[in-house]
Amino acid sequence: MKGQGQEFMEKTKYKYLEQSDQFKGLPQPPIELTFIKGKKIIDLPDPKTLKHNLLDVCKAINQRRSVRTFSDEKISLSELSHLLWYTQGVKQPPKSDSFRISSFRYDLRTVPSAGARHCFETYILVNKVEKLTPGLYRFLAVKHQLQEMDLRADISENITQACLNQHFVRTSAVTFIWTTVAYRMTWRYGERGYRYMHLDAGHVCQNLYLSGEAINCGVCALAAFDDDLLNKILGLDGIEQFVIYIGVVGKK
Repeated sequence: MKGQGQEFMEKTKYKYLEQSDQFKGLPQPPIELTFIKGKKIIDLPDPKTLKHNLLDVCKAINQRRSVRTFSDEKISLSELSHLLWYTQGVKQPPKSDSFRISSFRYDLRTVPSAGARHCFETYILVNKVEKLTPGLYRFLAVKHQLQEMDLRADISENITQACLNQHFVRTSAVTFIWTTVAYRMTWRYGERGYRYMHLDAGHVCQNLYLSGEAINCGVCALAAFDDDLLNKILGLDGIEQFVIYIGVVGKK
């Protein structure tokens, strides 16, 4: 008898690939969710201006490890900008192109993504970042900005509880919460796109590990959380958009 995981792998095999909405000529979804009117938007420093230790990529890979205990030192806004850039930064603004079937809009980022779909939205729980009020923010990747989402005093505790009370969520300097906008991927790949979402999430988190090393930060990936509760806290429906992966970051 097949388990749920085996069933997922079976039903998303390439032989079951159906005609995608892209193939049908249906409009593609936006490459980024729009900002929410009435909530403050913060311009981030240019990540290229940050002075940091230039690490050879091999050295960064060799010294990378998961870190769950952090100092009380805050990270700077420039360092946060650096981390956001290397995990979801837009290297080439959205443009149109033609690929096999129909023209579509895409952007190039600092991480690979199946078909350049980049189906993620980045939320961050700020605990210890200079010049930022603690709370929940969303990264607006195209313009490299942050938008305030929830600055209530209990938001850190609520998110920590949704992460099964893993204490380093609230003791980190910042906790990255990556969510998937499912149709951004399935528009092109159908149900098989769910495989690609999870693969892409690994690309993003690895970049967080390596970019963290350059600024003396430790990182720990986190996949144990109460999906329904965390989606509810973030205001997500859990179907069209849902949390897929988490990474905590802090000074070593």
